[in-house]
Amino acid sequence: MNIAVMGYGVVGSGVAEVLKKNHASIVKKSMQESLELTRILDLRDFPGDENEALLTKDFKDILNDETIGIVVETMGGVHPAYEFVLDCLKAGKSVVTSNKELVAAKGNELLRVAEEKNVNFMFEASVGGGIPIIRPIISCLAANEIDEIAGILNGTTNFILTKMINDGMTFEDALKIAQELGYAERDPSADVEGKDACRKICILASLCFGKHVYPDSVYTEGITKIALADVEYAKAWGGVIKLIGRATRYGDGKISIMVSPAFIQNHSQLAGVDDVFNAILVRGDALGDVVFYGRGAGKLPTASAVVADVIDCARHTERRKFFGWEDSVEDYVVDYLDIKHPFFVRAKADKQAVAEHFGEVQYLEYEGAAADEMGFITAALTQREFDAKVAAAGLEVGSVIRVTDY
Repeated sequence: MNIAVMGYGVVGSGVAEVLKKNHASIVKKSMQESLELTRILDLRDFPGDENEALLTKDFKDILNDETIGIVVETMGGVHPAYEFVLDCLKAGKSVVTSNKELVAAKGNELLRVAEEKNVNFMFEASVGGGIPIIRPIISCLAANEIDEIAGILNGTTNFILTKMINDGMTFEDALKIAQELGYAERDPSADVEGKDACRKICILASLCFGKHVYPDSVYTEGITKIALADVEYAKAWGGVIKLIGRATRYGDGKISIMVSPAFIQNHSQLAGVDDVFNAILVRGDALGDVVFYGRGAGKLPTASAVVADVIDCARHTERRKFFGWEDSVEDYVVDYLDIKHPFFVRAKADKQAVAEHFGEVQYLEYEGAAADEMGFITAALTQREFDAKVAAAGLEVGSVIRVTDY
C-alpha cells in the first residue's frame, strides 16, 4: 500500500521523516506487506530535498493513482483541503489529517462520506498535536458517559500566561518573546483571540456528545485583555488564569460550550500545566476525572499522531473503523448568556454598591493593588444576570473572568 502527503510544511515534512525513520516498525505494525510514501503535493519547490523526486504540484497525480490507499492532509485551512479530502474519500482512499479547522467545519460531512465509501477519515493530531485524545475517547473511555470535557488547548496562549504568572511580564512583552521563539505567528490572532482553542473544543464536544458543534455557535474570548493585576488577584484567590475550552452536557441533551480565560484553583490538575504544554480533562460518570497531558504542537509530536492514524488506517482496510457523530440540531448549544458560574470582577467601585447589587461576594486583596480598584468574586450567576447587576451598580469594570471548579 502506498501513501501520499498533501502539504509539505512543518507537519507534512515531519510525517515524511517519521515514516522513513521508523519504516520497518511502522510496516510491521500496519500488518501490510509494504507501506511506502510515493507522492507529496505542494506548490512550492524544494531543491535538494531528500524527497524531491516524490513532489508534485498536481492533485490529480494523487487522486488518480490507484496504488495510493492512504492520503495525509497537512495543508491547513478549509479550502482547498476540504475539496481534496472529499475527492480522496469518494475515490475510496482513507484520509488522515491534522487540520483542526477542516475537522471543526466539515468533520460531520467527511465522516459520513468515509462511512459511505467504507474508508477511514481520522484526525487524532487535529486536537492535541502529539497528545493522544481522540483514540482514548472512542476506545479506552467507551464504557463512560462523558459529562464534561475541558482543557488548555493552545500552547501559545499558555506560554504567554505562564510568563505573566511566573515572571510578571505584561501580555505584550510575553507575546513578543513567544514570537521570537517561534511559538506565535507574526499575526497571532488565531491563538490569542481563542479561535484555535475554539476549533479544538468543537471537535472534542462533537466526538464526546454525538452531534456536530460548529465554531460559530461557540462563545469565544481570548487573553488579550488579561492584565497583571488579574494575575495577582488570581494568586490571592489561590489559583492561576488559563485559557480554557470547555463543554458540558446537560440532562436534556443540550450542551454548553465556550472558550475563555478562567480562574483555575491551584490544586487543579490543569493549574500546573505551564509553558507550551497542553492538557485535556475528561470527566466521565464511571471514571471521574482523567487528564491527558503533553506537547500540543510541534513537528515530530504532531507527526507522531498522524502516523499512528496512518497505521490504524492500514490495519482497517477491509472494514471502516467506526466512530463519528451526527449533524447539529436547532438549539442544541445553550446560549452562553444562560450559562451559570461565578465571575471574578476587577472594577472601580465602592463596597456599598457591590453589596447592594451583588449581595455577598468574596473580596480579594494583594499588595500593590491600585488604591481606587477592587477585586471580588460573585456567586454563581448567568451572564444575563451578571450584566444586569453591573449596569445597575454602575461599575467601571476593568476585567471580568469566569471562575471554574476544575
